Amino acid sequence: MSAETDTAAGQQAASPDQAAMPIDVISDVVCPWCYIGKRRLEKALASLPDIPVALRWQPYQLDATIPPQGKDRQHYLMDKFGSQARIDALHEQIAAAGLQEGIPFAFERIRTSPNTLDCHRLLLWSRADGLQSEMAERLFRLYFLEGADLSDPQTLVSAAADVGMMSDLVAELLPTDSDRNKITAAVEQAHRIGVTGVPAFIIDERFIVMGAEKPETLAAAIKHAYETKAG
Repeated sequence: MSAETDTAAGQQAASPDQAAMPIDVISDVVCPWCYIGKRRLEKALASLPDIPVALRWQPYQLDATIPPQGKDRQHYLMDKFGSQARIDALHEQIAAAGLQEGIPFAFERIRTSPNTLDCHRLLLWSRADGLQSEMAERLFRLYFLEGADLSDPQTLVSAAADVGMMSDLVAELLPTDSDRNKITAAVEQAHRIGVTGVPAFIIDERFIVMGAEKPETLAAAIKHAYETKAG
């Protein structure tokens, strides 16, 4: 596991007679607000040390039409937002919010806008090793801080090694169609339940919080879910 990742990522261990409450985090690794939302969720959980939770990272694609090899980032943003002035304003707003959460966004380093389907496959595979939060953190850092090309399979293989996964197995699986349908189905399910933007947090499969809300808001929702939990 990489030393730079969050060891527990806000997850509290449950005692044998105290089942962990699930929190599904619906996000995309190229969404800056999802990275900010991760930090805010971690702060919320740190304020609730007696509530055991299990984070489950669920996929969402902000743009599934991007080709597998990705698109030039500058051209992509110009097509999407129409002007450099608007792009700069958005980046400035996000950068300010990021600094409050300890995230020094480096948008100028990003050269490629990737299709994130393979990133979500990697996140899915990391669940078996209990490394989903570590993998999410690594992918966010690679993209937003290091400007790495997440459309490059070698970037994902290296990310797997960084967090302690079997990177040789990841290298074998990435060129195949393994779990592609699972990711697409999960994204479609998110749309069906009304998720139109990310991050979204589904707490105990009962309550949903949309957006990168403040830690206090997330903590209140988590506490309410725990206190009203059946059984």
